[in-house]
Amino acid sequence: MKIVQAIKRHNNPFEFNNKKYLTRPLVLVFGNRFILENGTIYEEIRDLFPDGHLVFGSTSGEIMDDTVMEESVVLTAIEFEKSSFLVKSKNLKTYQNDEIALGNSLIKEFPKEGLKHVFIISDGSSVNGSALITGLENGKEIGVSLSGGLCGDDDRFERTLASYNEPPKEGEIVGIGFYGETLEVTSANYGGWTPFGPQRIITRSQGNLLFELDGKPALDLYVKYLGKKAKDLPKSALLYPLSVKTSENAEPIVRTILNIDEKENTMTLAGDVPQGSKVQLMMSSVDDIANGANEAGRLAMKDRLKSPELALLVSCIGRKLVMDQRTEEEIEEVKSVIGGDAYIGGFYSYGELAPFSQNNSCKLHNQTMTLTLFSE
Repeated sequence: MKIVQAIKRHNNPFEFNNKKYLTRPLVLVFGNRFILENGTIYEEIRDLFPDGHLVFGSTSGEIMDDTVMEESVVLTAIEFEKSSFLVKSKNLKTYQNDEIALGNSLIKEFPKEGLKHVFIISDGSSVNGSALITGLENGKEIGVSLSGGLCGDDDRFERTLASYNEPPKEGEIVGIGFYGETLEVTSANYGGWTPFGPQRIITRSQGNLLFELDGKPALDLYVKYLGKKAKDLPKSALLYPLSVKTSENAEPIVRTILNIDEKENTMTLAGDVPQGSKVQLMMSSVDDIANGANEAGRLAMKDRLKSPELALLVSCIGRKLVMDQRTEEEIEEVKSVIGGDAYIGGFYSYGELAPFSQNNSCKLHNQTMTLTLFSE
């Protein structure tokens, strides 16, 4: 596996850390939405990699090695020596905003023979991540693993962008399938958030739209708990996500609020919040988040046969807001576990896609650190 990384800050050209020639590489481009909207960015990267497979995603922060950046673009170009990959993309508008149908159709684009893993980079502001995963899981083989993330837009929640071999655009979902007998891919996630306050029941919801808790408007209750911070919604909600437990035996899933509708008194979350689920507010600290990143690294490394050569990290914008000036500590925790030889790239997201520990089935998570580790 040959890997090249580079960073672009503002209007400056890309700065390479180890420039070398790659043949038909997979080029992962994660960056600030405003820079990706610039009409010249696609052609600039195409000139750098004329035969590359270019995959774009907007972010809430960019990760390269053990550094977290803002208002930049980072790229990781990979030439596989023993493995292969296939990239497919679809747009939500084509499927009349039916994420399940899109996910099912997308996963069927990948030939089954030899497929080991599919990494998803999806629009994060208009896509219901839970429904997307349902479609993907329904169409894939049992032995194929999934991971990835929902694109971000800093803490603005205006629009997010993704694309494959074209300028980034809204509503796009990109899947990257990885093939190879010697290819080893492992993924894991962990949070570090703690529930607090009373447990409530979701008495009215539809998909990822939350109407009522305990028979009362959900937004009213949320605003009450936030107090003065309510004026900064939905940004302030990132500091207090919801723990959602769909049944007594189910693992709790963390859900971030993406948007609010004051007129309808509703909240739009990054994934489904089924009626009857039990929910609690959650909070965290810098140390808890750093420790959670360490645990995510430990879980991803568990039972690996080979040391990772590439680590793709997807962490949540809410974690970044809590960490503030200490954000890089969670990346450093990951690096301390996976070792210093792996190239690290990634982004801060509006949602993370990964299985629970010891479970091959992918789920949508919020407020977690998710790792996907590759070696040939």
